[in-house]
Amino acid sequence: MNYPLVVQAERIPDKSAVIEDRPDGTVTTWTYADMNRQANRLANVFRDLGLKPGERFIWCGPNSLGVVNASHARQKLGATTVPLNYRLTPDETAYIVEDSDAVLIYADAEQAETFARIRSRIPRVRDVVIFGGTPPPGMLDGDALVANASDAEPPPAPANHPASMLYTSGTTGRPKGAVRQPLDPAAIFPLLKHIGFVEDDVYITTGPLYHSGPGGFMQIAQLFGNTCIVQRRFDAVDWLRLVEKYRVSMTFSAPTPIRLVVDLPVEVKSKYDRSSMKRMIANAAPWSFALKEQYLADFPEDSLWEVYGSTELGVDTVLAPRDQRRKPGSCGQPAPGVELKLFDDMGNEITEPGVPGEVYVRSANNFVDYHKAAEKFAASRREDYLTVGDIAYRDEEGFYFICDRKSDMIISGGMNIYPAEIEAALDRHPDVQEAAVFGIPSDEWGESVHAVVVRRPGPSLTVDELTTFARAHLAGYKVPRSMAFAEELPKTGSGKVLKRSLREPFWQGRTRRVG
Repeated sequence: MNYPLVVQAERIPDKSAVIEDRPDGTVTTWTYADMNRQANRLANVFRDLGLKPGERFIWCGPNSLGVVNASHARQKLGATTVPLNYRLTPDETAYIVEDSDAVLIYADAEQAETFARIRSRIPRVRDVVIFGGTPPPGMLDGDALVANASDAEPPPAPANHPASMLYTSGTTGRPKGAVRQPLDPAAIFPLLKHIGFVEDDVYITTGPLYHSGPGGFMQIAQLFGNTCIVQRRFDAVDWLRLVEKYRVSMTFSAPTPIRLVVDLPVEVKSKYDRSSMKRMIANAAPWSFALKEQYLADFPEDSLWEVYGSTELGVDTVLAPRDQRRKPGSCGQPAPGVELKLFDDMGNEITEPGVPGEVYVRSANNFVDYHKAAEKFAASRREDYLTVGDIAYRDEEGFYFICDRKSDMIISGGMNIYPAEIEAALDRHPDVQEAAVFGIPSDEWGESVHAVVVRRPGPSLTVDELTTFARAHLAGYKVPRSMAFAEELPKTGSGKVLKRSLREPFWQGRTRRVG
């Protein structure tokens, strides 16, 4: 089987495939031939460690050549990657590692301490391989193993195993793995042609590669033979430096990074040429109209594309540059090769304009299951259409508008945040009786996490005390940014919390109920 990377290594061997350019002046460049050799070496390391087709392995770390290489090595082995958010707490990390059934971990040296702390809690893991630094005792030196490995192509691997398992979550509060098959170029090319991808594009990672958006679009860029610029962690000024230096023409971004760029002082932005940007793919959370206007004031007018999609269902709609101002609030029309239907609560299809319904998607790029949660996958299905619970309506021209979300999920700064997980953490405080967590509007983040807490009788728990407690149990971006105390929470007759009643005052006067 000819893997896309092998094809590019033979077709354009000397073209720069990936460049990691750090603020300290360290620049590392791999050509397509280099990247193929590095992927072969890492795949041979994994194979020698016993990783078999269909087995799962975790990669974890900030953006780097190492994490880019892990995805290509996976393809050559037929294994399944589980990208892991390096910002999670040890408890959160241990849960995903164990739930995923991963047998190997490939982690940046910055995360080695986390895995050392949880090593006894992840018995299925045979080896922890550390790259980019010295491993602690009991872990393997990935850099040394790769340096000494063969760069010969591994034996062809079966192509019928899942490519990745990306952890998302639901109202249960426990993350679940969305299982995805390998990307089908034939299914994705119509979308890319529609947006105007070309081989000469230069892509930059605007956000972490463990996120399905930045990681997925970088994979697409390499299918096209683009040069990819890797920024280890997002920094707005350094991002502008890289855009100018490499004449970046394409990226994918959640609203938060771009807001940090456009909010820079004019005298800072004016130092950098931004005219090379041709395709800014806006997604991960809705971009406000005000942010779009700010972006268009700083970047080429015809560069802004918006897509709507999800980890589970890929890209479902596209809003072209010509419609950004004409259709404020819209996420666009169905992407090429994608079919959308709206259904009401009774299961009836909605065909008339302006009537909200739950969005169901049929696409070759849909996910194929939830790991260990087949019942949740079945519940998301209607024939061969799937849903993630978003509510939308369409106008007379067929443009869709997302107006609410069936689940309680919060999207803040492009990150999916699940209230039940936060509520469970707050409930662990001895002075908390119960808590309800939901998203409220935020100009900076799209939505921010807000908690309403009922205290137990007795000592007067303060917001600062509870925030400090939450930080010890949750990743920083999940900690509520605001809290309020209440005597009781509104509930249904069956005892379920009426979160809609709690959310409504914050969203009054807005046409949409998501950020």
